[in-house]
Amino acid sequence: MKPHAFYLVTESNLSKGRTNAEIVREAIKGGVDIVQLREKEWSKERYREEAKKLRKLCHTHEVLFVVNDYPDIAKEVGADGLHLGQEDMPIAEARKIVGKMKIGKSTHSGEQALNAVKEGADYISIGPIFPTRKKPNPVGVGLIRALAPVLKIPFVAIGGIKLENVDEVLSAGATSIAVISAVVEAEDVRAATAAFAHKIHEVKL
Repeated sequence: MKPHAFYLVTESNLSKGRTNAEIVREAIKGGVDIVQLREKEWSKERYREEAKKLRKLCHTHEVLFVVNDYPDIAKEVGADGLHLGQEDMPIAEARKIVGKMKIGKSTHSGEQALNAVKEGADYISIGPIFPTRKKPNPVGVGLIRALAPVLKIPFVAIGGIKLENVDEVLSAGATSIAVISAVVEAEDVRAATAAFAHKIHEVKL
């Protein structure tokens, strides 16, 4: 994962009738670094076909592509990474399927974050930083501030991050930011992406 990355997670329910491909294409023009396909309500077959499409789109434009939940699909489509939740299979089991592919894990506390490192995660996400529709109890920027000096692997801050609060997250020590609604729901996806990318890529180690 890049040191300062802007990470877009798909959610077609929020896209105002636009396809994931349309959203991703505009986000790429705006400067997104990583795209994660995440569609919890889709059938596996529909997800597989979408992964093939988005992987091709991302790789054409040299953007990293990550598959959520499904190690077999990640391997099949040639994704750059696999992202697992707390309830998904252990990293060691997924590693048997995807080999050397980067594996990330969602974490929601300091304990989970450190455990994911011990499990062998290549990177983690930490969140939700702020309240979201589905996760009203945030971990807060304080957790970023506490973990940033001790984590030895890249991490991505996620959850309720908007343009108006991203500076607070960056100043707490995050160098990579993931968003869903702030880009997927935007009327102008390219402009919304570019505004985030500008802030994130200015972060100094």
